[in-house]
Amino acid sequence: MLSGDELALLEAIRETGSLSRAAARLGKAPSTVSHAARQLEARFDALLFDRRRYRLQLTPAGQLLAQEASRVMLDVDRLTRRVKQVAGGWEDRLWIVTDEILEFETLLPVIRAFDALESGVTLRITHEVLTGTWDALRDGRADVVVGATNEPPVIPGLRWFELGVMDWVFAVAPHHPLATANEPLEAAALLQHRAVVVADTSRRVDVRGYGVQGGQPTLAVPSMHAKIHAQREGLGVGWLPRQRVAGLLQRGALVEKTVANPREPNLLYVAWRGDHQGRALDWWLAQLRQERLAARLVQGIDVI
Repeated sequence: MLSGDELALLEAIRETGSLSRAAARLGKAPSTVSHAARQLEARFDALLFDRRRYRLQLTPAGQLLAQEASRVMLDVDRLTRRVKQVAGGWEDRLWIVTDEILEFETLLPVIRAFDALESGVTLRITHEVLTGTWDALRDGRADVVVGATNEPPVIPGLRWFELGVMDWVFAVAPHHPLATANEPLEAAALLQHRAVVVADTSRRVDVRGYGVQGGQPTLAVPSMHAKIHAQREGLGVGWLPRQRVAGLLQRGALVEKTVANPREPNLLYVAWRGDHQGRALDWWLAQLRQERLAARLVQGIDVI
């Protein structure tokens, strides 16, 4: 590895094209700079400086050495900062996995507030669906999960708290055949129509589904946003977050229907492994415990 003085020498010669000007920039005598250049060539046993022309230039080998040495110095500087960061109690990276039912946009103010801490922690935010959210924590693909549904599973060292309750409404498009069907809708009536579902991202076989009758045809879509729009277009039926479609219900773009077997509200959780604790995780947990943020995450954004 090159020293800081050696790297500065290469840069000064490359930019000035002269030993005397490089020496002036470095605040050293030309003879000192010339001696250092010869020592550098001897160290690498390679011709690094082209002295045959009017301007002193780096040879291709010298250019490579300068470029790679600069990159290595930057890597060392970044590594030094990261080591100090971790030594100060901050994690190198925090991986947050949200259930897809939460909307990323609602986290933007929290991310900005975290950036203002200038902790150096790299954030990675991804999402899973249903069982896949818990799987991410179990499999080490998350440091903390937000909005996970149903009872917390058995995971070594699991810690959790409740984020909030999500209410549901069974809704169909106004031109869908069920829009004018007699209520409450029985299971036999629902079986005749396709259900729109957000596909569970669990890698396991025993994945879950909500509000789907056995033998009922389904349309699996990638997100709750897609599910809302699919049902709005009459492509299927199903349960939707009540607060997120309140505007569509009010305008008649969706029609609420009463069913014989209503869906219970979902309790959403924040969970993490007790063996992982750092200042970034502690900060995020403190934010997620705040009632206003929790309510904003659960309520989501009303679809227009």
